[in-house]
Amino acid sequence: MKTLKHFVALLLLASPVMTWAQEDFRLINEDLPNPENEPAPVHPVPHPRQLKWQETEFYAFFHYGMNTYTGKEWGYGDENLNTFAPTALPNPHQWLEVAKKAGMKGGIAVVKHHDGFCLWPTETTDHHCQNSNNTYAKTLNIPEAFAKAAKELEMKYGFYISPWDRNSALYGTDRYVKEVFLRQSAELAKYGSDQFEMWFDGANGGGGYYGGAKENRSIDRETYYDVPNLRDTVHKVCPDCVLWGVGGEARWIGNEEGWAGQTNWSPENRGYAPENNGMYGNENGWFWLPGESDAKGTSGGWFYHDGERPLSPETLFQMYLETVGRNSTLILNLPPNKAGVLPPATVTAVTRMGELITQRLSKDLAPNAKVKASVTRTAGLNKKYVAENLTDNDKNTYWAAPDGTTSATITFTWDTPQKVRYVDLMEYIAKGQRVKKFKIETSADGNEWTQRAERQETTTIGYKRIIPLNGSTEHSYSNAYDVKALRITIMDAKACPLLHRISIY
Repeated sequence: MKTLKHFVALLLLASPVMTWAQEDFRLINEDLPNPENEPAPVHPVPHPRQLKWQETEFYAFFHYGMNTYTGKEWGYGDENLNTFAPTALPNPHQWLEVAKKAGMKGGIAVVKHHDGFCLWPTETTDHHCQNSNNTYAKTLNIPEAFAKAAKELEMKYGFYISPWDRNSALYGTDRYVKEVFLRQSAELAKYGSDQFEMWFDGANGGGGYYGGAKENRSIDRETYYDVPNLRDTVHKVCPDCVLWGVGGEARWIGNEEGWAGQTNWSPENRGYAPENNGMYGNENGWFWLPGESDAKGTSGGWFYHDGERPLSPETLFQMYLETVGRNSTLILNLPPNKAGVLPPATVTAVTRMGELITQRLSKDLAPNAKVKASVTRTAGLNKKYVAENLTDNDKNTYWAAPDGTTSATITFTWDTPQKVRYVDLMEYIAKGQRVKKFKIETSADGNEWTQRAERQETTTIGYKRIIPLNGSTEHSYSNAYDVKALRITIMDAKACPLLHRISIY
């Protein structure tokens, strides 16, 4: 009996210690450094504003200004203000309505080109639209009207402002950036705190009017424009605004023809040569500098020219596949005419382009398939990394492989064969770009497999990669395959692959 009493007493004494130990163990578990078992990022990774910018995918460029009336592409800066003479009140609402019909999510209006002529009543120069004697120009404010129209149409918007100013007497001096360029950028930022992009052209220095000096002036664009101060000036008002070009937050894709490299990395290095490498990026780049493809939607220049015609809807669709479908964004130029509206032929062509995108890339077959992955990352406390995440239409979920695994297979199967032409793949790029090589195979019976898209470089994916299964972006819709099963094999990656979405059309 004495022994039993001693045993009970020891238990009573020990029980608070045992309870404390259990509670302490539980606290340690709740404080684990990675309770969700999330994959480590592969650097560099995008800033949140760059992610939002990439999601815009396809948007319009509207080159309109003094050059519309002189027939030039680059004005010298000495143009008479009265030459700017709209034949009707320019209508930015119409511009954006047409862009929306084409499937675009936003637009960027050129409000100051190299000639220094401004399409708003700026305090920095007299060289602006309201000083023209034209009736429609006297009250014109394109940034104000453009921002208002974008909000009404629920579209994203931004502005192009040329850093180079061939009119300003101050250009090339130590006063221009502070007294003109930064002030103009700040003025434009105030037309809407929700702007998604501000476009700073890379053309800098050369011959110009320069207040009557009529001479050549050169600058070092890497230092002259005070980019850190420029970023602070804009981001203070517009926190989600990506500064393209001179601003160093997105890169030129390297051509003006509407195509990106089939192998296209978003990482790049400062001081890169975009004319040589912009189409491809740099697998080992130090900075996240995603590519934007600026392309003309008409046969003329960037500005409107009499007699120009729009590109065909099929050509524009091919351009879409070779930019948005290759980890780039596409900014397609649609120049307003002398009445300040998009011409009927342009409206017809881009509207038809939008119809082609909807017809060919909107009926997703993947959600109706059974999906299976060869490997799946272990779930965390509240997150799962299962293959079903690929078709749940949730931007915050993704399928993931375990650490140390750089290859995997994802298979979609249907009960009956489906007509398939395209596969649309998206990485979860918030944690970096990873995939280096993949392949796509289809099966008509679920047993025998045939590799598809063999004429395509199935290397990088990035934010988005659209693969025509027949291997041709020019004639992508000409072949449909009877598919009962479709298999995507990630063959190599920088780290465990993460796929956000797979769509099949």
